[in-house]
Order: sequence, then structure tokens, then C-alpha cells
Amino acid sequence: MPDIAYVKIHPAIGVARVGNSTKFFYGPESPDEPPRPPGFSKDGSAMIKRQAARFRVYGYDKDGNVLGEIEHGQDNATVTWTVRLANKKASWYKFALALDIEDAKAIPDGDARIARRNASTAERSKLKITPPARSISGPDQSGKAFDTGRINGIAVYLGELLTDAAGRLVVLGGRGKSDSFTVPRTALSDFGNNDGWYDDISDGPVTAEVTVGGRNLTATPAWVVVAPPNYAPDVKGIVTLHDLLYDLFVRTGDLPFPAKVTFDEHIKPVLLRFTGHQWVNQGFAAEFGWRAPNDFTSPQVLALLGSNKPQYQDLRQRVLYHMRQYKRDGMSPLPWPWLYGDAMASRPKSALQHGVLTVTQVRLFESWVEGDFDTTVRIPQPDLDKAPVALQPGLLDRAALDYCLADAFHPGCEVTWPIRHRTLYQEPFRILHRTDGNDPDHGTHLTSTKALADNGPLHAQGPGDLTRWMGLPWQTDTASCRSGYEIVANIGARYSPYLPSFWPARVPNQVLKEEDLDVVNNKGATHDDDLREKAFARRAVWLRFLSPDKAEGWQNMVDWWARFGIVETHAYTVEDGRFPDRILAESTPGLPKVNDRRNLVNVHVPEADPAVSDKFRRTDVNRQAVDEVARNTRFTPEEISAGYLTKIDPFRDNG
Repeated sequence: MPDIAYVKIHPAIGVARVGNSTKFFYGPESPDEPPRPPGFSKDGSAMIKRQAARFRVYGYDKDGNVLGEIEHGQDNATVTWTVRLANKKASWYKFALALDIEDAKAIPDGDARIARRNASTAERSKLKITPPARSISGPDQSGKAFDTGRINGIAVYLGELLTDAAGRLVVLGGRGKSDSFTVPRTALSDFGNNDGWYDDISDGPVTAEVTVGGRNLTATPAWVVVAPPNYAPDVKGIVTLHDLLYDLFVRTGDLPFPAKVTFDEHIKPVLLRFTGHQWVNQGFAAEFGWRAPNDFTSPQVLALLGSNKPQYQDLRQRVLYHMRQYKRDGMSPLPWPWLYGDAMASRPKSALQHGVLTVTQVRLFESWVEGDFDTTVRIPQPDLDKAPVALQPGLLDRAALDYCLADAFHPGCEVTWPIRHRTLYQEPFRILHRTDGNDPDHGTHLTSTKALADNGPLHAQGPGDLTRWMGLPWQTDTASCRSGYEIVANIGARYSPYLPSFWPARVPNQVLKEEDLDVVNNKGATHDDDLREKAFARRAVWLRFLSPDKAEGWQNMVDWWARFGIVETHAYTVEDGRFPDRILAESTPGLPKVNDRRNLVNVHVPEADPAVSDKFRRTDVNRQAVDEVARNTRFTPEEISAGYLTKIDPFRDNG
């Protein structure tokens, strides 16, 4: 490959996901990849496959043009990969709020909400799982495990390195193992700040040394994040992590705003995500689902919205009008998108109670409303290896982030709020590495001022630095990511148990069951159209298997996380046009059947007096809340989960 000036690793940020199966698959490598077949995500024994992050090296000329991928052994080229993974959650600080929002400034120094996790442990290094770096080179290599890191003396496996037939790097994360590291065992007590616990989430730098054409080159490095499973792999968030970072780099001038807005590339995908949420949230299904008032998959609707003719401007304006604007809407839950925001609370005090589109997305929509957009049809690239070489690095960078979430950073699914700070990056999408090995000490409490300071943690990153902010263990936060949180006094005729929602694109709320899909797909004599329509409209609570008691439910998720169903894409086979061509349904869970509407209603109760026993708090105060809601609404006690949750009470000490 002639005239190589430099080489880069892509994706710039790769995303792996934990799983307890011995099998694995490669994460998305193009944002246009088709859905995998039903059953793909599990191995047939109720075990979830790990998602691997695969990295490649590309050569560039002096003008920044992509020359092509450099494969190990091709024209005598060699690629030697090195990766470091770490988990520092137990040694980091508690999460209460994103520390870069105005609301967090009210939390005073010394407040327990921003104290260190496991504060009584003086030797902080015992709380960090930091195995040494691993290197690998050549085709079809394996056996480079991150299995020597320890927490409080307990060995924790964080993953391993492989290579494929072309010598590309393959990073596998942990197996979803979470447990207490204390004796006696510590009980779970919080949505995401559980002292005495560890998990096997991790992140860290990816580097490569390349020999090509007789020259030795150091590749521009990358990063890998190991995240929880994706329980709805074909549903993209309204605002993806790529949207968020693209907005960041456009606003900082690192990337240009598009020279021409196109409906097919900039507007239509966002609209389709609203309709895509019908498969993971019943409230979205009622408004944006199949043949609903705002079904954006309708060819007739898309034809009008995709036209830049002036007679359709009012229709375009109507869509943008519905999008949330903080100055106009304040804390109203009605504007779109119907998702919680960074300052979500059971007693809202901030406009950030709900999420919004990014500034750049709004600019794109404003151009669209004005008719200043192109109607050119974008050519999808479903297969990375068949895409033009010049597009491949960008497709890799985007695909990894397109299936990660941006809202709400409370704390989030894959990463959280530090990711939106320019100081973390050496260039767009590429994390700045901390090479000195130091892990700065920020004191016993991490205030907003400290976090945002020039010597704070929002600069060059080291292994484990991105995921240390996340919930510990991840399962307790996942179990708490529900919809329709409300206090008893506000549950009445206008209460929705479906909206707003946390992260339904990764952690579903209400889903179509596989057995109901079977009814929809059967036009036989025993299944008339009315029964099929009822089956299609019916949704089950995805977290229905968890105990309504919050603490017991957290432990359930730690024990059963791999048994939950995966929302998968199925073909509609009757071909009568009555239902969508593609229907997403929950694979059959590996758990005993329970009431489909269990845990539908989520009631937040006041925090109990510390002097009152947990047993009383859970069996009396919570029961009183359940009884009151059931008495005054159409919901039955079995549908109601009540309890205190710090996740949705971040302002409890602020007056």
C-alpha cells in the first residue's frame, strides 16, 4: 500500500457487551446492518452471547484520504495489538446527578451523595480491578485473558483478546458476574451505589504497532467500553451516543455542520426511531406505532414529510413544534421525546426532568421545516466489507455508537455524562489517553466544582475511567430503569404507567410476547382477525419477573439477568397488510410465568426513617402505597410496585 502517511484504529470507540454464553458475535460494524435472525442473541440454553468489539487498522495518505485496511500478513504487514482493561467502580464516587448540570451545583461538599463508594476502605487500590496489559498479534490467535485483577483479594475475569483470520483485534468483555466481595456478604441496598459489591464491566485503551512497507508506525489509538447486554438490539435510541458526540464536535468546530441537510440521512432516521420504540414501550406504541396518529413508517406520511414543497411546510412544522424546548416547556412531560432527562426526580424541580434532541439535531430539523433540504435518497451500506473503502472508517465509528444511548445520563447504559466533554478527546470520537499511569486523587467527595476543574477527571483517561461512573452493579440500575415513576398523590385518571421512560431502547418497558406474535402470524380458522388484533395490541411488562419489593428485585436481576427475553425482529408471514412487515417480539424468557402486568405501575414512596427497620419499610409503608393506588385507580395490587428509590430522589437534601 503506497504513500501511507499514518495509520488509525477504527472504531475509535468500540463497544463490547457482557454475556454468560461461551459463544460471541461481533457488534454492529455499519449503522445499516440488517437485523439478526430470531434466537441469535442467545445460544439456545437461555444464556446470552457476548458482544465482541472488533478493531481494524486503516492507512491514510498525507491529505487524510483513506488508502485501505491493513491486515496482518498482507504484503508482509504486521499488526501488534495491546489493550488494557480495568474496573474502578468500587473505588470511585457515588452517583446522584450528572455533575455538569446546574442542579448538581446545589449539592454541598461533604454530602453523602457525592462521597466515595466503600469509604471505610482505606487502601483504595484493593477496590480497583486492574489486570496488566495484554498484547496479541497474528491471525486466529486467542488465550490472552484479563483474569488476574482482584478486588479485596477476589480474582475477577474482565475479558480476553482474540484475533480473526485477518489479524484484526477482537475484545471480549466479562461474563456478567456481579457479587459481594465482603464476608459476611453485603445485601443490595441501592439502585447503583452498592458498597461491598463488584461487577465485571470495564473499559480501557486500545493501541497498535504496525509494520508496513518496511516502516514501523504507531497507530492513532482507540478505546473499548464493555457494557451491559443490549436487550433490544434492533431498536435505536431517539438520541444515540453518536448523535450526542456529533453534536459536541459540530458545536466545538471540530466537525462541520452538513453542507446540505437531507431528509433521508438527517430527519427520517430520527422519526423512525420514535416509531421503533413501539416495540419497547406501550405509550410510544399508542402514539407512534403501527397505524397510530404518528406512525412514521407509513409510506404516505413519509412521502409528505420527505417533500420540500412549500405546501407541506405546516406538516413539517407540526413535527418540530412537538419536540421539547426547555425555555418553552419547562417540566411538562407532554412534548417529545417522552424520555426522562439528566435531572429526573419523583418530585420534579428541574427542566432537565425530561430529555431533548441535541442542538445539532434541532438545527437539522429547522432547515427541514424551512424546506432547505435535499430529497436525495441515501444509499445504505448494510455490509461494511462491501462499502467503499473511503466510507469504512466512518461507518465503523458510527455503528459502535449508534446502538448506545445518550439520554438520560442518570447515570446511563454504556457511559455517562463525562463523555460529552471535549476535554476527553484528542480528536472527534477518539478518547485522549492518559499515559503516565497515575490515577489522581480527588478527595473524599467529588463536587461539581472539582469534577469540572482543570485538574479534574474530565481530561485524559486511563483504564476503567469511563465506566467507573456507572451503576454498581449494573444489574441494580437496569432493574430500576422503568417507566411512569410517580408518587401516590399524582396517580389518577391522567397518570400513564408507560410514560415517561428511562432507556427502553436498551432496557425494554412493555413488549409483545412471542406467544402473541404466534397468534398474529396465524390466519387459521381458530384465529380470527379480531383475536389477532388483540394479540398485537397486548403488551407484557418486560421486568415482570422481578419481585415488586425493590431490594428483592435487585437481587433477582443479579441472579436472572440472562434469562430475560431479547426483543427480536420477526417477519410478518401472513402477507395481508394488516400488520407491519417486521414485528419485534420478546423471545420466550427462561423464567416461570407471572402476571404479564406485574410491576406495571411504579410508585415512589418517601424515604423511611433510618431507625425504622427495612422489614417495616417494605412490608408496611410500601403496602399502604399499593393499597391507596389500587383503591383510587383501575390498577390491581398485583400490577403495582412501590418503594423508595434514591435514583429518583436526587434532590432529597436540597429542600
